[in-house]
Amino acid sequence: MKKAKDYIIFPLDVSSVKTAKHYVETLSESVGMFKIGLELFIRSGPDIIDFIKASGAVRIFLDLKLHDIPATVSHAMQNIADLGVAFATVHCGETSRMLEAAVTGSKDKVGVLGVTVLTSVLNEDIQSAGFKKIFYDDLTKLVIKRAAMAKEAGCKGIVCSALEVKMIKETFGQDFVAVTPGIRPDWEAGGKNDQRRVTTPSRAVQDGSDYLVIGRPIKDAKDPKEAAARIAEEIQAVL
Repeated sequence: MKKAKDYIIFPLDVSSVKTAKHYVETLSESVGMFKIGLELFIRSGPDIIDFIKASGAVRIFLDLKLHDIPATVSHAMQNIADLGVAFATVHCGETSRMLEAAVTGSKDKVGVLGVTVLTSVLNEDIQSAGFKKIFYDDLTKLVIKRAAMAKEAGCKGIVCSALEVKMIKETFGQDFVAVTPGIRPDWEAGGKNDQRRVTTPSRAVQDGSDYLVIGRPIKDAKDPKEAAARIAEEIQAVL
């Protein structure tokens, strides 16, 4: 049975391998998954994946957001599939062929997640990028369109804002995995925040989020392990 802590993905958004290893050692029993992004992967390569795997049963989410021609994406995903990670991301871009190539390259060894619209993006950003009025008037429509591309291509699920996850589940079913960044507990003091479309852990889980990417509320806390436990308690209350 899925435990409350298993919903929590902690992003290792650091450049220092030493710092990343510190968080892994501190939080390996407090979260369900670690997310490795471009910043750390460019610095460490697959070595950090091996370190996390050696730390215990915690899973790994390789968030490189692939976006290239289909052949390149397929070959990259083949290499990722051999690393032993649970999930890997590819952008839901201009064509479904790229998503299909990612799924083919995964060889069913890694769950491919389509990135719909980044949580830092607002309606005016979509308008400035030249999208149709229907999409910048209602950003949810663009998320649904891209989620449909991912679903049809055979992706395991998507990355989207928790504000859209309820509609995603209603449209594509409960088995279509939804990973949601932009999670902020009410008790967080605030501070720098690149993400605009945010919600609380309990609300995200109630709306259907399968995994919550939670960084600063844990990382910036005086006691990161205690902060993760506090978030797990909030999640447990709505399970």
